[in-house]
Amino acid sequence: MTTTSDTGTRILVVDDIPQNLVAISALLRRPGVAVLTASSGTEALETLLVEDVAVALVDVQMPNMDGFELAELLRGAERTRRVPLIFLTASASDPTRTFRGYEAGAVDFLHKPIDPHVLRSKVDVFVELHAQRRAMATQLDQLRAALRMNEMFVAVLSHDLRNPLSAVMNGANLLPMLSSDEKIVNTATRIRSSGARMSRMVEQLLDIARVRGGRLEMKPAKGDLLDLATLLVDELQSQDQRIELTSEGATDGTFDPDRIGAAISNLLGNALQHGLQGSKVNLHIDGTPAHQLLVRVSNAGVIPPEVLETIFEPFHSSGPAGRPSGGLGLGLYIVREFFVAHGGSIEARSDGTSGTVFEAKMPRHAAAARAAMDTRP
Repeated sequence: MTTTSDTGTRILVVDDIPQNLVAISALLRRPGVAVLTASSGTEALETLLVEDVAVALVDVQMPNMDGFELAELLRGAERTRRVPLIFLTASASDPTRTFRGYEAGAVDFLHKPIDPHVLRSKVDVFVELHAQRRAMATQLDQLRAALRMNEMFVAVLSHDLRNPLSAVMNGANLLPMLSSDEKIVNTATRIRSSGARMSRMVEQLLDIARVRGGRLEMKPAKGDLLDLATLLVDELQSQDQRIELTSEGATDGTFDPDRIGAAISNLLGNALQHGLQGSKVNLHIDGTPAHQLLVRVSNAGVIPPEVLETIFEPFHSSGPAGRPSGGLGLGLYIVREFFVAHGGSIEARSDGTSGTVFEAKMPRHAAAARAAMDTRP
């Protein structure tokens, strides 16, 4: 067995005639391509067990172990079964031999005397494919490293940020109890407000880390979407009285109340913050379709078309009205992912006549729909 000193992409040439090895090696050798040679099937096996090759050129007629036998052995080993094989033969075209060759794993046949241009063209295809596979393998390694960093990131958020944030919030809650000074009370209120905003950001970052890492878990349970919406509206009404809740049809179903509740809260919060000053926000729960639940949040605001196009993208820098959102730009992305995880979808539309409408749809029994999605071919 001989090799070149080139450390680039490797090609293996197997032939029992030394002159053929020299000629083919000279034809294929070039910068970035190393040509390995073997004078028997046994040498070829030894080479392929330690070397990663883009393609192997195998002479069919060799003593002791012919090309077909070598191919069958290569296909029987996990490491070598995917190596592309091009058979080189001096025999006349024989359909029976050709069939046996392809059955053994050949990707092509070339008959001697070999046209140099044809040989180089065919080999170049496999060299390029091999380079692409190596590039994809490198990208896969980088993605795996990014996922590991993602998990570390989640761990930092879960422990190193939440704990001190809880201490800050507890301190802000205690300050009004320790002093009635108006300045101290106002300061405590600002601290609580900022702490709550930071807490929401932490939760959003945790959710996006779970989504990107494929670890967003749904916990579906039987419930009533109208009851859930009523609780959410009651909580928000203590701060803002502009929400109007309506419903129609049967609103019972199977869904994750925490995820869907967070999604509806986010939509309502955006509508209150970015709608026209003093205008109503409408939340409508529609259970009239037999197998579907709809959530519709609307207000009198208008979203510019350029903002509407990318409004569900992560790290969106503007709020729905085109103004700075004051957050991380993750809220609507996470809302979409929550509905998608239930087998549903969400869309937004906005114009000067009907205002802005966010409409989400999901199967009435999301657990069954999700299971069906996970088992699709």
